[in-house]
Amino acid sequence: MRNLLLTISYKGTNYHGFQVQKNAVTVCETLQDAMQTLFQGERPDVKGCSRTDAGVHANMFCVSFKTESDFTCDHIRRSLDAILPDDIAAVDCEEVSDDFHARYSCKGKRYVYKIWNAPYMSPFWQGLALHYPKPLDENFLDAVCTDFIGTHDFSAFCGSNGEQEDCTRTVFDCQVEREGDLVTFSVTGDGFLYNMVRIMVGTLLEVNEGKIEPDEILDIIESKDRKKAGRTARPEGLYLDYVLYDEEED
Repeated sequence: MRNLLLTISYKGTNYHGFQVQKNAVTVCETLQDAMQTLFQGERPDVKGCSRTDAGVHANMFCVSFKTESDFTCDHIRRSLDAILPDDIAAVDCEEVSDDFHARYSCKGKRYVYKIWNAPYMSPFWQGLALHYPKPLDENFLDAVCTDFIGTHDFSAFCGSNGEQEDCTRTVFDCQVEREGDLVTFSVTGDGFLYNMVRIMVGTLLEVNEGKIEPDEILDIIESKDRKKAGRTARPEGLYLDYVLYDEEED
């Protein structure tokens, strides 16, 4: 039995997130369908590096699974890429140690959130970025978001459906940048709570709108009160951008 690490990339517009759900098409189900075709009836138990909500995308998403197949990793990647629909790509495949787990072996992740900041919505970013027509000062928000950096109890930035008992996470870095009309918020940490990044973005947008004072971020974190943070930004702007493992597995 071999343990394989498969890296995929997907546009989440047509899916109800990654995790398998009843009566909803998900990325995991679609991936397992392709695997079942490739492995001639064998349907591997896929371990995902994270969960993504409906409409959320991934530039890099990692899954681990075990198989008795003797197909080469290159053959598996190429074959899955041919079987999968156009909005899911098989990017890489490699053999890893038996105890490797796509989720529990993860050392960190980077998320990005894309905002189309113009009076009109670009048809090329429809479903791939949040349309925010109000003026947005990216330099101001870049300075404000540094208050997220550090080890904190992020209970105030966890959605109501979050199942985590320990809400302490470490944010290594975050920033806000602009390229033309596209504004990108990026954040890297050792892990993230349910809706954490989307609430961070919603809070920054409310700072931009003057609804939350720029020096209130740390107070909101310390309050551990979800009601004090900003709104939950819509899912279509969110991307899982990078997943970090140990060097020998990265």
